[in-house]
Amino acid sequence: MSPTKQQPTAFRLQHYDPETFRAATRNASIRIILLFAVTAMLLSAGLVAWLGEPGGNNFKWNLTGVVLGLLLTSALVTGLFRKQPWMSASVYGWRLKRNLMSITNRMHQLKAAVEQQDEKAMYLLRFYHLALYHMHQLDGNSSAASDLVREMDEHVTAMTALHLEPDQPELKPEWLAHIKPSNHKHKN
Repeated sequence: MSPTKQQPTAFRLQHYDPETFRAATRNASIRIILLFAVTAMLLSAGLVAWLGEPGGNNFKWNLTGVVLGLLLTSALVTGLFRKQPWMSASVYGWRLKRNLMSITNRMHQLKAAVEQQDEKAMYLLRFYHLALYHMHQLDGNSSAASDLVREMDEHVTAMTALHLEPDQPELKPEWLAHIKPSNHKHKN
Protein backbone atom coordinates (compact mmCIF):
# COMPACT_ATOMS: atom_id res chain seq x y z
CA MET A 1 0.00 0.00 0.00
CA SER A 2 1.49 3.33 -1.01
CA PRO A 3 1.47 6.29 1.37
CA THR A 4 -1.01 9.01 0.57
CA LYS A 5 0.54 12.00 -1.08
CA GLN A 6 -0.26 15.24 0.69
CA GLN A 7 -1.79 17.92 -1.51
CA PRO A 8 0.42 21.01 -1.78
CA THR A 9 -1.04 24.03 -0.08
CA ALA A 10 -1.44 27.44 -1.61
CA PHE A 11 1.12 30.10 -0.77
CA ARG A 12 -0.16 33.58 0.04
CA LEU A 13 1.80 36.82 -0.02
CA GLN A 14 1.87 38.49 3.40
CA HIS A 15 2.42 42.10 4.30
CA TYR A 16 5.76 42.75 5.98
CA ASP A 17 7.43 46.07 6.59
CA PRO A 18 10.78 45.64 4.75
CA GLU A 19 12.86 47.10 7.61
CA THR A 20 11.11 44.94 10.20
CA PHE A 21 11.45 41.90 7.94
CA ARG A 22 15.19 42.40 7.48
CA ALA A 23 15.68 42.99 11.23
CA ALA A 24 13.74 39.81 12.06
CA THR A 25 15.65 37.67 9.55
CA ARG A 26 18.96 39.12 10.77
CA ASN A 27 17.99 38.33 14.37
CA ALA A 28 17.04 34.75 13.46
CA SER A 29 20.28 34.29 11.51
CA ILE A 30 22.38 35.54 14.43
CA ARG A 31 20.62 33.15 16.83
CA ILE A 32 21.19 30.19 14.53
CA ILE A 33 24.83 31.08 13.88
CA LEU A 34 25.49 31.44 17.62
CA LEU A 35 23.77 28.11 18.30
CA PHE A 36 25.88 26.43 15.65
CA ALA A 37 29.12 27.98 16.96
CA VAL A 38 28.41 26.98 20.56
CA THR A 39 27.27 23.43 19.76
CA ALA A 40 30.16 22.84 17.37
CA MET A 41 32.72 24.07 19.91
CA LEU A 42 31.18 22.12 22.80
CA LEU A 43 30.85 18.92 20.79
CA SER A 44 34.38 19.25 19.42
CA ALA A 45 35.83 19.89 22.89
CA GLY A 46 33.81 17.04 24.34
CA LEU A 47 34.92 14.59 21.66
CA VAL A 48 38.56 15.61 22.02
CA ALA A 49 38.37 15.27 25.82
CA TRP A 50 36.62 11.92 25.64
CA LEU A 51 38.23 10.25 22.60
CA GLY A 52 41.22 12.40 21.71
CA GLU A 53 44.89 12.00 22.41
CA PRO A 54 46.56 14.53 24.72
CA GLY A 55 49.05 16.45 22.62
CA GLY A 56 48.08 14.39 19.55
CA ASN A 57 46.36 15.25 16.30
CA ASN A 58 42.67 15.59 17.13
CA PHE A 59 41.57 17.08 13.84
CA LYS A 60 39.12 14.24 13.14
CA TRP A 61 37.40 14.78 16.51
CA ASN A 62 37.23 18.53 15.98
CA LEU A 63 35.79 18.02 12.49
CA THR A 64 33.33 15.43 13.81
CA GLY A 65 32.19 17.94 16.46
CA VAL A 66 31.64 20.61 13.82
CA VAL A 67 29.66 18.21 11.61
CA LEU A 68 27.58 17.04 14.58
CA GLY A 69 27.01 20.69 15.56
CA LEU A 70 25.80 21.41 12.04
CA LEU A 71 23.47 18.40 12.07
CA LEU A 72 22.10 19.31 15.52
CA THR A 73 21.57 22.93 14.49
CA SER A 74 19.83 21.83 11.27
CA ALA A 75 17.58 19.45 13.19
CA LEU A 76 16.66 22.15 15.70
CA VAL A 77 15.93 24.70 12.96
CA THR A 78 13.76 22.36 10.89
CA GLY A 79 12.08 20.60 13.81
CA LEU A 80 11.65 23.16 16.55
CA PHE A 81 12.74 26.68 15.66
CA ARG A 82 10.86 27.11 12.40
CA LYS A 83 7.60 27.01 14.36
CA GLN A 84 8.72 29.80 16.70
CA PRO A 85 7.45 33.36 16.22
CA TRP A 86 11.00 34.76 15.97
CA MET A 87 11.57 32.58 12.88
CA SER A 88 8.34 33.48 11.04
CA ALA A 89 9.92 36.15 8.80
CA SER A 90 12.79 33.83 7.82
CA VAL A 91 10.44 30.93 7.10
CA TYR A 92 8.20 33.21 5.06
CA GLY A 93 11.18 34.53 3.07
CA TRP A 94 12.40 31.01 2.42
CA ARG A 95 8.95 29.86 1.26
CA LEU A 96 8.58 32.98 -0.94
CA LYS A 97 11.91 32.34 -2.67
CA ARG A 98 11.25 28.62 -3.01
CA ASN A 99 7.87 29.28 -4.67
CA LEU A 100 9.43 31.87 -6.97
CA MET A 101 12.08 29.34 -7.98
CA SER A 102 9.44 26.71 -8.75
CA ILE A 103 7.87 29.19 -11.18
CA THR A 104 11.22 30.34 -12.59
CA ASN A 105 12.07 26.72 -13.40
CA ARG A 106 8.99 26.64 -15.67
CA MET A 107 9.30 30.16 -17.08
CA HIS A 108 9.87 29.07 -20.68
CA GLN A 109 6.66 27.02 -20.69
CA LEU A 110 4.82 29.70 -18.69
CA LYS A 111 5.62 32.48 -21.14
CA ALA A 112 4.61 30.26 -24.06
CA ALA A 113 1.26 29.56 -22.37
CA VAL A 114 0.79 33.27 -21.61
CA GLU A 115 1.32 34.05 -25.31
CA GLN A 116 -1.54 31.61 -26.00
CA GLN A 117 -3.62 33.58 -23.45
CA ASP A 118 -4.00 30.53 -21.20
CA GLU A 119 -5.99 31.73 -18.17
CA LYS A 120 -4.08 29.73 -15.52
CA ALA A 121 -0.78 30.81 -17.01
CA MET A 122 -1.90 34.43 -16.96
CA TYR A 123 -2.75 34.14 -13.25
CA LEU A 124 0.51 32.35 -12.51
CA LEU A 125 2.62 35.00 -14.24
CA ARG A 126 0.74 37.73 -12.38
CA PHE A 127 1.41 36.01 -9.05
CA TYR A 128 5.06 35.64 -10.07
CA HIS A 129 5.36 39.35 -10.81
CA LEU A 130 3.71 40.31 -7.52
CA ALA A 131 5.84 37.86 -5.53
CA LEU A 132 9.07 38.90 -7.22
CA TYR A 133 8.30 42.57 -6.66
CA HIS A 134 7.48 41.78 -3.02
CA MET A 135 10.74 39.87 -2.59
CA HIS A 136 12.74 42.76 -4.04
CA GLN A 137 11.02 45.15 -1.63
CA LEU A 138 11.72 42.89 1.36
CA ASP A 139 15.36 42.53 0.31
CA GLY A 140 15.70 46.30 -0.16
CA ASN A 141 16.48 45.92 -3.87
CA SER A 142 14.60 48.96 -5.19
CA SER A 143 16.46 48.91 -8.52
CA ALA A 144 15.28 45.40 -9.42
CA ALA A 145 11.77 46.22 -8.21
CA SER A 146 11.55 49.30 -10.43
CA ASP A 147 12.92 47.33 -13.41
CA LEU A 148 10.01 44.91 -13.06
CA VAL A 149 7.23 47.55 -13.10
CA ARG A 150 6.99 47.93 -16.89
CA GLU A 151 6.65 44.16 -17.44
CA MET A 152 4.06 43.98 -14.64
CA ASP A 153 2.03 46.83 -16.15
CA GLU A 154 2.05 45.20 -19.60
CA HIS A 155 0.81 41.93 -18.13
CA VAL A 156 -1.95 43.66 -16.15
CA THR A 157 -3.09 45.34 -19.36
CA ALA A 158 -3.23 41.96 -21.11
CA MET A 159 -5.16 40.43 -18.19
CA THR A 160 -7.63 43.32 -18.11
CA ALA A 161 -8.24 42.94 -21.84
CA LEU A 162 -9.18 39.28 -21.19
CA HIS A 163 -11.38 40.28 -18.22
CA LEU A 164 -9.11 38.45 -15.76
CA GLU A 165 -8.68 39.66 -12.19
CA PRO A 166 -5.13 41.05 -11.76
CA ASP A 167 -5.17 40.86 -7.93
CA GLN A 168 -3.46 37.47 -7.44
CA PRO A 169 -1.73 37.37 -4.03
CA GLU A 170 -2.01 33.58 -3.78
CA LEU A 171 -0.15 30.84 -5.62
CA LYS A 172 -2.53 28.00 -6.33
CA PRO A 173 -0.89 24.57 -6.77
CA GLU A 174 -3.06 23.76 -9.78
CA TRP A 175 -1.52 26.69 -11.67
CA LEU A 176 1.94 25.17 -11.27
CA ALA A 177 0.67 21.69 -12.13
CA HIS A 178 -0.90 23.15 -15.28
CA ILE A 179 2.49 24.37 -16.53
CA LYS A 180 4.65 21.36 -17.22
CA PRO A 181 8.37 21.65 -16.33
CA SER A 182 10.76 21.43 -19.22
CA ASN A 183 12.36 18.13 -20.07
CA HIS A 184 16.07 18.69 -20.56
CA LYS A 185 16.72 15.26 -22.09
CA HIS A 186 17.47 15.37 -25.76
CA LYS A 187 16.10 12.73 -28.12
CA ASN A 188 18.30 11.31 -30.86
